[in-house]
Amino acid sequence: MTSSAPRYGLVDREYGIQLATTSPADDGPVWMVNLMKYREVADYVDGRKTTISGQAADDLYSPIDSLTAVGAEIVFLGDVDQQLLGDNTVWDRIAVVKYPTRKSFIDMQSRPQFQESHKHKEAGMQKTFVIGCQPLQAPELPPDLEPLDWADVPYPPTKDDGPVVVMHVLRFEDVDAGVQTPAHLEAYQSTAAVVASKHGVRTPAWFTVEGTIIGDGRDWHQVRFNQFPSKAAFMAVVADPTRLKAQHDHREAAIADTYTMIVRPKIIQLRESL
Repeated sequence: MTSSAPRYGLVDREYGIQLATTSPADDGPVWMVNLMKYREVADYVDGRKTTISGQAADDLYSPIDSLTAVGAEIVFLGDVDQQLLGDNTVWDRIAVVKYPTRKSFIDMQSRPQFQESHKHKEAGMQKTFVIGCQPLQAPELPPDLEPLDWADVPYPPTKDDGPVVVMHVLRFEDVDAGVQTPAHLEAYQSTAAVVASKHGVRTPAWFTVEGTIIGDGRDWHQVRFNQFPSKAAFMAVVADPTRLKAQHDHREAAIADTYTMIVRPKIIQLRESL
């Protein structure tokens, strides 16, 4: 059941109750993945006149003190360089915040300092998803396919084309109870991994979704972060004929909905946070 309290998205009340009422014995860390779309010009509900951008308003919101107070930390932050797949929403920025417990996420909302700064977020944000996640074990490569050093790959990082993170937000066609990844997608992964390994791919983190506290009513199943030495390296993987065939045969059959974005990271501590 959803309700549209903030202007920038629908709040899933049921997931909110789950976050707030998980028993201490069962509670633990949660990774909140944030997809952000900004207003061109900030729009404050109190009617104040302003010419600052939505992103500038969100920068004023920056709740670092509130996050620190509840033991949370930003483990990923980056600007979207290019969105490859998705609907009409073109996201601007991605962030991942690790909270020490689910309840700590709820506790932060009631802090006076957070509530005071939230007016800037509401002014700046046109749309946002906040997706609660748990770590998912990414498939391990065979020993002979261990990631290459980036100095030895065909498209190493350069001053003009540094490392990028490719983010996938995934909703699957059919998911059987207890199955985290559909068989079609596993078949695609085994082929894509071979191709990607030749270009130095790293896997900072994959996540399974436990709930979307703010969204548009859609359910999501996984969020994946893959790191490449350069955008050119990723595009070489995309264009590989073997991977393209596997995409046609398997990936397209597995995925009902997705956002796929190339992100230029400013903070990347995903692996260390797991």
